[in-house]
Amino acid sequence: MERIATQVLIVGAGPAGLATAIGLAQKGVDFVIVDALPEAQNTSRAAVIHAATLDSLAALGLRERVVAQGLKVPHFRIRDRVIFATDFSTLPGPTKHLVMIPQDETEAILIDRLAALGHRVRRPLRLDALTIQPSGVEATCAGEGTELRIAARHVVGADGMNSAVRAAAGIGFPGETYGSFLLADVRMDWPIAPGEVTLYFAEAGTLVVAPMSQGRYRVVAQLANAPSVPRLEDVQRVIDERGPRQGARLREVLWGSRFQVHHKLAERLHAGPVVLVGDAAHVHSPAGGQGMNLGLRDAEALSRALAEALRSGSDAPLSAYDAERQAAAAKVLAMTDRLTRVATMSGRGRRWLRNRLISAAALIPAIRRQAALRLAGFR
Repeated sequence: MERIATQVLIVGAGPAGLATAIGLAQKGVDFVIVDALPEAQNTSRAAVIHAATLDSLAALGLRERVVAQGLKVPHFRIRDRVIFATDFSTLPGPTKHLVMIPQDETEAILIDRLAALGHRVRRPLRLDALTIQPSGVEATCAGEGTELRIAARHVVGADGMNSAVRAAAGIGFPGETYGSFLLADVRMDWPIAPGEVTLYFAEAGTLVVAPMSQGRYRVVAQLANAPSVPRLEDVQRVIDERGPRQGARLREVLWGSRFQVHHKLAERLHAGPVVLVGDAAHVHSPAGGQGMNLGLRDAEALSRALAEALRSGSDAPLSAYDAERQAAAAKVLAMTDRLTRVATMSGRGRRWLRNRLISAAALIPAIRRQAALRLAGFR
């Protein structure tokens, strides 16, 4: 059995774990990052990076490559007819758009940046045991004939919704579960110019279509009993039922999945030597494309807090991280829950009233600007 002593152990090498590692590497903090998978996933899942997140990525030396590799999208519209439209030209700072880029490409950029800083993910290593004491943790990780014992001052739970780190720390994760969603990346003929993310309010249900780089589109629809692997005809049927009346024709499904949407927030993000980040700390509806963004902003803040805590010998920076990021997550969860409930409203009369109220609100510039700020992560 190999034994390692380090300042920080990061469990999980998704976007939040990788970004935390990059921030620590920049600050000269000694760490080990492990992941249970033998290699990074090649599925796209999250696909949008908002303006506020790009500011956090700039601090990690990642902004330029993400912007260059992704697709800049300046507009967001809700359509039945167009009932609400906003753009990001009113945002503070230089970024007046969101960036559409599949998560696997984002992760590849993060891994390249981590390697340039002289570090790599140790994989496949699953967390088998975690002993937590006030002075630190001792973890046992194993995989493919390897067993590793790691002693660390802090452990970062970046291991997703079913976090073993969070469970070992006894941190509650209350919340609820929405229905199933269909998710697919496709190539298709699409009648709307590729500078717009579109949310359709249709009698059959909601549909989100967002352009991505390389001529691809992301399709998301809440759908009871969604197929586990959507076929071309499954996605075409949803678009025909909920999208534009003409001009949308699928040519290829590149990747697709079904997923359950949960609405949960950890009771705390810091407990002794344990800190949580990303989906281990919070999960929510995909409405507004906030999930990975919130995790990446968590990670940049956490790397600063960990470096300061280790330098000062005080946990106060981690307590401040807990309060700040839990409050930020609570706002996002409230927003995405509200968006989901409004978007999936049942009853023709209620939907008609909803659309009229949203159309009236869209006439007010201050409301359009507030919507842009919230979507972009500045509120």
